[in-house]
Amino acid sequence: MHHIDFSKKPLIMGVVNVTPDSFSDGGEFLSVDSALQQARKLMDEGADIIDIGGESTRPGSQSVDAEEELRRISPLLDALVTEAIPISVDTSKPEVMQYAIKVGAAMINDVNALRAPGALEVVAASKTISVCLMHMQGKPEDMQNNPRYEDIVDDVHHFLKGRIQAAVAQGIAFERIVIDPGFGFGKTLQHNLSLLRRLDQFNRLGVPVLVGISRKSMLGMITGNPVDQRIHESVAAALIALINGATIVRVHDVKATKDALAVYTAIQEKEYRLAN
Repeated sequence: MHHIDFSKKPLIMGVVNVTPDSFSDGGEFLSVDSALQQARKLMDEGADIIDIGGESTRPGSQSVDAEEELRRISPLLDALVTEAIPISVDTSKPEVMQYAIKVGAAMINDVNALRAPGALEVVAASKTISVCLMHMQGKPEDMQNNPRYEDIVDDVHHFLKGRIQAAVAQGIAFERIVIDPGFGFGKTLQHNLSLLRRLDQFNRLGVPVLVGISRKSMLGMITGNPVDQRIHESVAAALIALINGATIVRVHDVKATKDALAVYTAIQEKEYRLAN
């Protein structure tokens, strides 16, 4: 099992969805061979973590049961855990979490912040796996139906603080916890922009911040581009997130993000050696 070194920041998480209905790459990687090929491509492009998911959480999506989710991800997960890279599993189901832990995943990435019955206990029992706790208002099938907040940053901050406390109280080490404000999960465009603008405020919680904006509809609302033509705005948003305090960016376009980050990093360094 690989562990994620959060001190080695920034980190780029490459996305591989083995789903028929994810908003961006749904249906592209349904076979084990195509999914494995995509994962290795992202690794070659410089991904630090690979995040695999077997259930779409796009707005309006319908959930699948644990058996179907495991059927989708287990062959890919079994193959990837032998690679020299940490693997994250995007799931909210304790049964799937348990399998991921058993085979050697490095992180559970939960859009439901371990609120499903038994989820906290499963992650706490492992003693080693990291977990990302994400904010979502509502459920994927209804989360975009007129989301409302008193103050988006304060409300999300309060929720994530509570989930960190719940995880620690259950026995999950503070050092194993990551948070995600949940861009696009029960938020309007203005909510999302406020979160990105004030992202540094989440660093006060003392744990790494993960941001997933890649190709999302908020970017399409700004540029008018369809989902398969949002690489430039996705890279811009990822770089802004990192500048504003994110430790991890979850992206579909690893090489483009890595290249943009290399330019920014070079500017920050007093002395820069040319790449070989």
